Amino acid sequence: MSLSQGVTETVINSKKTVNRKKIKKDKWVPYLFILPSFLIILGFLFYPIATVFYYSVQHYDVSAPYYNGFAGLENFKEIFTNDKMFLPSLINSLKWVVTEVGLQLTFGMILALLLNQTFKFRGIVRAVAFIPWAISGVLASTMWSLMFNEHMGVLNDLLMKIGIIDEPQAFLASTSTAFTSVIIAELWRGIPFFAITLLASLSSIPNELYEAARVDGASRWKSFIYVTLPQLKNTIVLTTLLRVVWEFNNVDLLFNLTGGGPAHSTTTLTMYIADLAVHGSNFGYGSALTVVSFGILLVFAILYLKLSGYEKE
Repeated sequence: MSLSQGVTETVINSKKTVNRKKIKKDKWVPYLFILPSFLIILGFLFYPIATVFYYSVQHYDVSAPYYNGFAGLENFKEIFTNDKMFLPSLINSLKWVVTEVGLQLTFGMILALLLNQTFKFRGIVRAVAFIPWAISGVLASTMWSLMFNEHMGVLNDLLMKIGIIDEPQAFLASTSTAFTSVIIAELWRGIPFFAITLLASLSSIPNELYEAARVDGASRWKSFIYVTLPQLKNTIVLTTLLRVVWEFNNVDLLFNLTGGGPAHSTTTLTMYIADLAVHGSNFGYGSALTVVSFGILLVFAILYLKLSGYEKE
C-alpha cells in the first residue's frame, strides 16, 4: 500500500470517528433541552406523590409528635376496620361523581349541539356560554352561596314569587337540600367543559356522513345515534374520565358552600382527607386515605378505558 493510500485511509477513519462522536452528541442534545421541564415535573408531581406514599406508612400527627414513627400497614387497617367516616364519605363521593358527570355530559352534549348550529351572533353566544368554566371555584362558590342565602338570596325570592315555597329556605343548612344545592352549583360550572370539548369534535365531523345518512332516509335522531355518537366516542370517553377524576377530587366548591355539612351529608372522601390532614394535622392517616383514593381512581381508569374500547389516535 502506498503512502498516499495510507494517508487517505487515515483521514477517512478519522472522519468516521468524528461523525460517530457527533451522532452520539446529537442523540443527547434533545434530552438536554427537555431536562429542565423533566426536573420541574419531577419536583412538583412525582416528589409529592412519593411523599404521600411515604407518610401513608408513618404515624405523623403534628398534635401528638411523641407517637410519630413507622406504622407499617396500621393506617390502612384502621381505615378498613375502625373508621366510621370512610365508607359514608366514599358513598357520598360516588353519588357526587355519578350525578355530576352524568348530568354534565348530558347537558354539555345538548349545549354543544345547539352551539354547533348556524345562527346570528353565534360567536358571542359561545363566549357567554363558556364563562362559567373560566370562573374560579372560590368565586363560583361565593356567588352561589349568596344565591342560596336564606335572607337575601335571589333563589328564595324567585321561588316565593312563583309560589313554589311559602317561606325562605336554608338550602345549604338542611340535610334534605344541601347535597342537591351543591350539585346544581357544580353543574352550572361543569357543563361548559363538556360543551367545549364536544363542540370541537362536532366541528370536525365531515358533512358527507350526514348527507349519506339523509340519502338513506335516516331521521335526525338516527343520524345522532349512528353518526354523531360514534364520531364522538373517543372524546366522550376521555373527557368523562378526566371529569370523574376532577370531580372525585373536588374540594373548593364543597368546602366553601357547606364545609362538608350539615351532619356530614356533603362530606366526600376528599373533603374527609382535607379535614383530617389540614384541620386535624394527622398527615399520616390522611396520606393513607389519599393512597386508597388513588388506588380507587387508578383501578377505575384502567377498567373504564378497557371496557369502553378507547382507541388512541
